[in-house]
Amino acid sequence: MRGNRYEDVWIVIPAFNEATVISDVVADVLSVFDNVVCVDDGSRDDTAERAWRSGAHVVRHPVNLGQGAAIQTGVEYARSRPGAAIFATFDADGQHRVQDVMRMIDRLTKEDLDILVGTRFANEAPADMPLLRRVLFPLIAKLSPASRKLKLTDAHNGLRVFNRTVADGLNLTMNGMAHASEIIAVIVENGWRVAEEPVEILYTDYSMSKGQPLVNGVNIVFDGLLRRRMRR
Repeated sequence: MRGNRYEDVWIVIPAFNEATVISDVVADVLSVFDNVVCVDDGSRDDTAERAWRSGAHVVRHPVNLGQGAAIQTGVEYARSRPGAAIFATFDADGQHRVQDVMRMIDRLTKEDLDILVGTRFANEAPADMPLLRRVLFPLIAKLSPASRKLKLTDAHNGLRVFNRTVADGLNLTMNGMAHASEIIAVIVENGWRVAEEPVEILYTDYSMSKGQPLVNGVNIVFDGLLRRRMRR
């Protein structure tokens, strides 16, 4: 449904070298939501042009800064737009589903919550999820003190929906993939009300080729722990 129901919603899509799929991803999101901002994080291909031609607002980083920086830029752009009240982060590689975002927005507006985080592990791990990810992602959540405190099972899921309070308070300092740990830590620090929502991830050959290697998962954990120590 388009129009009044989602007129105050902004979808933030961080993108780096996603020219292969970005047009389809933006078109899919725009089939439901009017407000989409794609942050081209220093891509070497024509990601930005394709996103713009598909109807998204486009903000460009002249160099690659990392997904955390792209999300921060996108949220800052979105929260500057008149009437913006609800925000979502949505990956550019085609893994996320618009219907999950719609359900999360409906739940956020009905329940006493500030932020909803998608989870792949509400029940059993998806059968099509690569074995390494089945092991790595729950392990990262268990190693994170903030995730354990909030009882999150999939803190590094890129699909999130949040209100204006969170958008105004978000000030990510970790530019790379460790931004996911930082978001969870900031939720704890600010006492924001959080819950998980079961979502489906679409694993394609393309999205799998864009996946993060094991070493990045380890770095995420240690970057998150380092930030926690630095803020003491």
